[in-house]
Amino acid sequence: MRRAAAAGRTTEQVGPFLATFSAESTSPFLNYAIPDDGALPTRSEVDALTAAYRERDLLPRLEFLAATAPAAETALRDAGYTVERRVPVMLCPPGAVTPPPAPAGIELVVPESDVDLIAMITAQREAFGETEAPTAADVEHSRAWLVKGGLSVYAREIGTGEPVGGGVAEAVVDGTAEVAGIGVREPFRRRGVGAAITARLTADLHELGARTVFLTPAGHVEQRLYAGVGYRPTEDILHLSLPA
Repeated sequence: MRRAAAAGRTTEQVGPFLATFSAESTSPFLNYAIPDDGALPTRSEVDALTAAYRERDLLPRLEFLAATAPAAETALRDAGYTVERRVPVMLCPPGAVTPPPAPAGIELVVPESDVDLIAMITAQREAFGETEAPTAADVEHSRAWLVKGGLSVYAREIGTGEPVGGGVAEAVVDGTAEVAGIGVREPFRRRGVGAAITARLTADLHELGARTVFLTPAGHVEQRLYAGVGYRPTEDILHLSLPA
């Protein structure tokens, strides 16, 4: 997870924390820290981590496997950090993907044109309740993602070309990659689109040599969806942040 988080981002070791920063986005999901295994952070080290994000106008935030650094969770919570969520990391090893039936009337493609990239980003944002329209910088970032080895899958309606949803995966690093951003617009949900996108990305990562493919579900509904594709829960991942 540290390798995946560091890929394509600036990193800084702050005490027993690996802090990562995205040059392209202020999203808290792309700017977060991970404690070292068995970390025993002091209050001053936690404060230094907080300052590293505050001085960049970013939300101080962490994502890590709870069992790897239980003392870090205690120190962070004592400093005012709150738990956003605690969910299982899910893994899908090579050969475990269970492809779902193809969603009727929906095609999955790799977005290549600006039109496709804009449509995919718009669909994903709508799926996650975001209203901000994609910018030229967003399109460039998505294109750079593909150039660096990341994967993107765009779902659209065959007859009309209407955007349906999308998903992405990190580039494979040392046999490991993360699937993320699986989003389907409300009118197209419960038709197997999310499962199809997840299975496609996972199978593609396996073909590229990934031995460990992981994701984190947003909730129980998503966990059941990913389990149907072949993912199984392992350790809990903890997301903490310090509101302003």
